[in-house]
This record gives sequence, structure tokens and C-alpha cells, in this order.
Amino acid sequence: MTFTPVNESPTRTLPGDSAQAFLQRTVKHASLALDSLAGRYIVLCFFGSGAEAHTQNACKAASSRPDLFDDRHAAFFGVSIDPADETEARLTHRNPGHRHFYDFDLRVSKLYGALPQTADPDNALGALTRQWIVIDPTMRVRDVIPFRDDQSDIAEVISLVEGLQPAERASGIELMAPILYLPRVFETDLCQHLIETYEAQGGRESGFMREIDGRTVSVIDAGFKRRKDITLTDDRLNIELQKRFLRRVIPEIAKVHQFTATRMERFMVACYAAEDGGHFAPHRDNNSRGTAHRRFAVSVNLNDDFDGGEVSFPEYGPRSFKAPAGGAVVFSCSLLHRVSKVTRGRRYAFLPFLYDEAAARIRQENAHLIDYQKTAPGKTEPKTGEAGVVA
Repeated sequence: MTFTPVNESPTRTLPGDSAQAFLQRTVKHASLALDSLAGRYIVLCFFGSGAEAHTQNACKAASSRPDLFDDRHAAFFGVSIDPADETEARLTHRNPGHRHFYDFDLRVSKLYGALPQTADPDNALGALTRQWIVIDPTMRVRDVIPFRDDQSDIAEVISLVEGLQPAERASGIELMAPILYLPRVFETDLCQHLIETYEAQGGRESGFMREIDGRTVSVIDAGFKRRKDITLTDDRLNIELQKRFLRRVIPEIAKVHQFTATRMERFMVACYAAEDGGHFAPHRDNNSRGTAHRRFAVSVNLNDDFDGGEVSFPEYGPRSFKAPAGGAVVFSCSLLHRVSKVTRGRRYAFLPFLYDEAAARIRQENAHLIDYQKTAPGKTEPKTGEAGVVA
């Protein structure tokens, strides 16, 4: 029997479901991506309106526990569908851990089944199912707790969050990020040649791609990412690099993921330097239309005489990975990942993306949406939660 396609959100959100990703406005930010906050428990409170007594008590209970809602263990997000909450400034923002979404177009409430798909703003408050949804660090729904007339749901949620295991053991065991760790991809001499090529050219500050007004735009923001890159333009060298991938990386991806990459994007050497505070905040590599074709990211370390600069995957705990010189970390571009600050020396790396022919058609279709003109950085706090952030 084949799966029946699901063309719309389910009527209810249930424990065990995958948490639906979304972008929505908050009290302080024009757009925030929920899934960029993976790696901690997220508590969504669909309260409807800040004018209601139940809402006020729920928000007070959450704001009074900064030890729980601290963006490390958990984060609280109220979800308002009442425009008066904004015009009358009813809702408060506290960073870290206590924020509110303005869901005035009802997208989030419908996505999570708090409102029927046919609901409209004129009757939304009356149709809303007021409830709490607790999401685990891997972006799966853990609990759904409805509002109760006696407001006992508030104490239940606080007690639940108090008793939750640390994020790295949210599934009952320590999870291993679904990555490939491959030593001996590049030889020592090749690594040294790539480092020397970088030093001879000198790197330029690189940005990241962000979805802005329907376009994929390159942005520079040193608070979110600090790295300098060069582009490799020697065709013979690039062919040699591809040969190593065809022999040592592509077969491993095919074995584990049953995916055969046929194309490579970016022949580039990057440098995260301690003197620059080199780092990259949590992000995904394919969550804009201009980058939707990317399937796997490969991070080949060219040296290992540095501290920091390790790759980690917040959805799967704090463990970080530092491949040996010539070795690679390979992972799906959909995984949230970060590069910690380099604290000693310089980390040099070769950082391509891999994809196939079907993805190449997506890339071609979306090419007109990409704008490589660097924009001035805007307000990006909280750094881990900006909308549409990709490499």
C-alpha cells in the first residue's frame, strides 16, 4: 500500500508528531524560524489573547521561572492571534527564554491544529483550541496539554518542564548525530597545497544566505558568522579534488543514505581564525529557495593544529566533531549545525555542497531568486533564531 499524500496540516497535533517548522513575527523580530531553536525544549502556548486572565497567569508562571526558560533547557513562546496584544503592548519579551509570536494571519495556529483550516480572523478567538504544545530538542512533539477552566494546566506544564531530562538525553539516551565521519579523504600534501593556496591569495570575509522578501540574499553579520574564504579557480586542481570525492565520499553517502551525488557546489577553502573570532552560529544549509537544491554538506579539515572550530548538531546534543587533517564530516544540509569559535590558531577547511540531477533542476529554476549583493546587517538578536538563515 502506498502512502496517501498529505496536502494540508493535520487537524490535531499529537505527541510523537514532527513539529512543524514555520517563520512568524514576534514581539521583537520581523521574522523568526522556530526550527532554528532546536536543541532545547520549546513550549508553545496557544493562548489566543493577552487580555484573558488565563493567558496572564500562564505568562506570569513562565516568566517567573528563568531557571527553566533560559534558552538552554527550554524556551517559552506564547502565540497570540489578537492584534490588540500588539497595539496595547500587552505581551512582554525577555531574552533569553520568554517570547511571543504574533500569529495574526493564523498560519501557526492552523499549522498546529489549534484552529480549523477554515477559520478567519473575525471568529478566530472563538474557534481557538487553547493549549500548550511541548516540543523536544529534536523537533518532535512531546506533550499536548489543553487549557482547563481551573487553570491547573499551568502548574502541570511547569512541573513537566521541571522534570524533563537535559536536552542531550531528551530521548532517554545520548543521541548520535546522523553524520558520516571519514578520515583520509585528502592526502597530507594536498591539504598543505590548499592551505598554501589560501595564504597566497588571502581570504575575503564571507556571508551567509538569508531569505528576504522572497529572494535569497547574501548577508554579512560578524555576530552570526565570521569566516574568510577563497575560491579555487584552477580547473586541474578542482578535478583532482572531485576525484577524491568520487573515490572516498560519494560511495559512503550512497551506502548509508542510498543517495548518489552527481554534482558539487563551491570549490572553496575557508579559514576560521582565532584572531578574528571565527565561528558560525546554528543554521541550516538549504532553507531558502536559492539554496533548496543542496543535499549534503562536506567539511574537510585541512589541518588540526587549532582549538575550537568544531562542528556540532544541536538537535542531537552538545557533542562536537573535529575531523583529523584530511578527514571529513558529512551531513545532510537539513541538519541544524554550528561551528564553535576558534580559540587558538586557524582552522582551514574545504567546504563543498553535493547534490544530484533532480536538485540541479531545482537550482536552475530558483537561480533568478538569488542576490549576491551584500546587504548591511540588520538586527539579528537572538542570533540563533533569525529567519531563513543558511550557509
